[in-house]
Amino acid sequence: MLNKTIFTGLICFFTTGAMAQDHIISLWPEGKVPNFIASDVEEKSTVDAAGILRISGVTTPSMSVYLPEKGKATGAAVLICPGGGYGILAASHEGSDLARWFNERGIAGIVLKYRLPDARAMTRQHEVPLMDAMQAMKLIRKNASAWQIDPGKIGVMGFSAGGHLASTLSTHYHKGEKGTAEAKPDFSILMYPVITFSRLNTHIGSRKNLLGPDSTAALVEYYSNELQVDEKTPPAFLVHSEDDKAVPVENSINYYLALKKHKIPVEAHFYPEGGHGYGLRTDGKGSLAGWPQALEMWLRSRGYMK
Repeated sequence: MLNKTIFTGLICFFTTGAMAQDHIISLWPEGKVPNFIASDVEEKSTVDAAGILRISGVTTPSMSVYLPEKGKATGAAVLICPGGGYGILAASHEGSDLARWFNERGIAGIVLKYRLPDARAMTRQHEVPLMDAMQAMKLIRKNASAWQIDPGKIGVMGFSAGGHLASTLSTHYHKGEKGTAEAKPDFSILMYPVITFSRLNTHIGSRKNLLGPDSTAALVEYYSNELQVDEKTPPAFLVHSEDDKAVPVENSINYYLALKKHKIPVEAHFYPEGGHGYGLRTDGKGSLAGWPQALEMWLRSRGYMK
């Protein structure tokens, strides 16, 4: 049964039609957020000097649904996971900006506000972002008809640590006792993603924030997603800059090679310059400015754009 927030969101959709942001949906029914611990952790939102919305202290997860105009809709949708090292969410330039970009191309963009790991506010903190991503995918499929979405054309996109979450969803959706095909992305778009937690090429902050101070070798391996690719992993589109000092390009290269090994379709774009954390802000970054056009061609080739 849909919870009250979802029901209210659907009322908004049917009465007002598609708009910039149709509604915000809670991922879990009130009082039933898994792994929850009552705490004084407080969610805060700030806008930095670059105009980037930064959200911290997220303990109540939700998703913001942006739907294209009805006449434009292709039936495809993308769940967008902003980055931020599992410490904050860069919710505008790696979230809502991309949702609007997808809407212009007839694709639903759904921005995930996933819980940020914090031992004060949750048990087994490393499980929590994946729980939220899986729940979001299931809710999108549950509401696919109302939102004019084809349940077989739902992908995931992630930036930096959000790319780690997107690749974790892609490689772990069927694992464990709560694994389910309902949570499987049909494709993934990974932007300068954290993929590995091995010491050689990882982003230390992301690993520490997700796993906590007591991480084990088993958890490091489990969340090194280049090691978790199998024949059930969805196709991927990868973008990374070779001069990325925060998340080495080897993260994307090794994921690419793992997908190729398992004969999973993958397209990768590696650019000589661009750094990290750019989203759609590519001015002055050379050939990197072409990555959105490359993505458009890939989406068209796979039937997600008209």
